[in-house]
Amino acid sequence: MQLNINPHQLEEQVFGEKELSFTLQDLKNVIPAYCFEPSIGRSLFYFFLDISIIAGLYAIAYSLDSWWFFPLFWLMQGTMFWALFVVGHDCGHSSFSKIKWLNNLIGHLCHTPILVPYHGWRISHRTHHANTGNIDTDESWYPVSESQYNAMTGIEKFLRYKLFLLAYPVYLFKRSPGKTGSHFLPSSPLFRPSEKWDAIASTVCWGLMVTFLGVLTFKFGFLFLFKYYVMPYLVFVVWLDLVTYLHHTVEEIPWYRGNDWYFLKGALSTVDRDYGFINPIHHNIGTHVAHHIFLNMPHYHLLTATEAIKPILGEYYRKSTEPIWKTLFKSAKTCYFVPNEGSPVYYERKK
Repeated sequence: MQLNINPHQLEEQVFGEKELSFTLQDLKNVIPAYCFEPSIGRSLFYFFLDISIIAGLYAIAYSLDSWWFFPLFWLMQGTMFWALFVVGHDCGHSSFSKIKWLNNLIGHLCHTPILVPYHGWRISHRTHHANTGNIDTDESWYPVSESQYNAMTGIEKFLRYKLFLLAYPVYLFKRSPGKTGSHFLPSSPLFRPSEKWDAIASTVCWGLMVTFLGVLTFKFGFLFLFKYYVMPYLVFVVWLDLVTYLHHTVEEIPWYRGNDWYFLKGALSTVDRDYGFINPIHHNIGTHVAHHIFLNMPHYHLLTATEAIKPILGEYYRKSTEPIWKTLFKSAKTCYFVPNEGSPVYYERKK
């Protein structure tokens, strides 16, 4: 006899319990201790490797100066901008090294050239990790309720559900829907009073980069900027939004409200992705479940940690092996809003 069972009912049997059958310490105990120890030499290797590839691609593009080559250059260089961002991402989590000033220095060197305010992003990203899976307090890529969706204007729906792969620059200035403050102003609700000068420092660095790009445009013209910076930057933005969207916007992933949420359960509300040959290029950022559980683990140990914790996680571990384009299309078609009440809740299609 075939049973007609809503797959979300099955999900609730796994994710809807108040308590998990394992703890954070249980997971940590099965991971080799070295996975939690960043290596300055290894971290710097990835930083200099990315910088070298970026410089090499610029040299080739400038030497050829061919419109036949530029589309390939934009794709490759934008991907390397994204890879460099991931190294800065490690700095923001203090998984690049245990030296604060080194993390801040390399973080700014990674993020400023791609117009990311290092401290502003680091702090908002900290909020995201501390509240993953919590509809009320998560920082980015959280769902709207059905009533909120119905209240949105046509242009708001178009921007959120059609142009989401270009959302990141807007997010820096406006944050996510329903939240106020920018990543640049120290008066933003994002920042604690003690973080005022961090915010100012990163905003100044960002401003200097914008000024530098303005000088290049004045000296060489907008076409020069378009060829060598604007297009690679847009590819980087698409990468950033694509990866973040796909790790947190899935029909089968639960979202929680109120007391039904706590850190470990929320951290499991994500999915690992396989980006094929891109995996080592962007430093295995697709290994996302272990990253959300252990925020300060260097990216180069995430694969080892994942294999160690999978037996304990069991059904709580999720990995998609679907082609990225296919899973993107599926999420964009099915993930619009969640029910107004209840916990856990799941994305639903528009009606």
